[in-house]
Amino acid sequence: MALYSIVVPVYNSENSLPELYERLANVFDNVIKQPFELILVDDCSADRSYQVIEELRAKDSRVNGVQLAVNHGQPKAILCGFSYVQGDYVITMDDDLQHPPEEIPKLIEKMNSADDIDVVIGQYDSKKHNAIKRMGTKLMDMMSNTVYHKTNKLKITSFRLMKRYVVDNLNKISVSRPMIGPLLLQTNKRMVNVTVTHAPRAYGKSGYSFGKLVREFRNNLITNSDLPLKLIGYLGLFSAFMSVILIIFFIIRYFINGSGVSGWTSIIVLLLFFGGMTLFSVGILGRYLISIMIETKKFPKFLVRKADITEQQEKED
Repeated sequence: MALYSIVVPVYNSENSLPELYERLANVFDNVIKQPFELILVDDCSADRSYQVIEELRAKDSRVNGVQLAVNHGQPKAILCGFSYVQGDYVITMDDDLQHPPEEIPKLIEKMNSADDIDVVIGQYDSKKHNAIKRMGTKLMDMMSNTVYHKTNKLKITSFRLMKRYVVDNLNKISVSRPMIGPLLLQTNKRMVNVTVTHAPRAYGKSGYSFGKLVREFRNNLITNSDLPLKLIGYLGLFSAFMSVILIIFFIIRYFINGSGVSGWTSIIVLLLFFGGMTLFSVGILGRYLISIMIETKKFPKFLVRKADITEQQEKED
């Protein structure tokens, strides 16, 4: 039997956690009929969330709690949970019941439908997010299409089912401002969607503000993408090339028509030369910065999906 690890980032969710646990336990015990562990990562909540987690754990040892010392944000809370998983499959979902536990069987059924599927992502039939979050999702989707070559058909959400090796690969990566979606796009190409219900928020209000949207977009663009550096590099190389063309043009014009102002051609040629060299240097520095950025992320040298290897001892036998 496969063990499923469910990782849930928790923030000010004392009211929703008991219902979330009851519904998850009911689905796994009576519908899926597979063992599970629930890892609740409290992201320094201001309410009684962690006390509720401790109460749930006292009632059911399948519940595991982790309390962060400071608020790190949802992506880091999820990665923290990943470091504690023991299951063969890992599920991520939100703590506000907008991801109904009753939809998990759809993720599992899709995963089991083909051997070449490693990640199943829930695609909402109708989003119940506020307008700001819907706009943020759309912007992130457009960026992912451009930067990570994601197909427009694939939709990225936080309701996911992943094989264990995918999570193990994510645990090897060190990024200061991680985003789970972009990291998945960079480390796995066997991802599919399955349509799931997106429920209205049952408790509290969403903390997703316009300011958070801007910060998330900025962090995703700068921290998880080398697109700005590439654009600067290409601009520098293009500007250097154009300066060479202009230098040749002004020198030829000088010998053909002369110059009405003494020293004008020399000044222009020198300005273009040094300006071109500066921009060319910026382009080279941009390429080096991209290499440094890739190295600091500590991506694994290779990502193995599975290996069928005969041990040396077996050969000798």
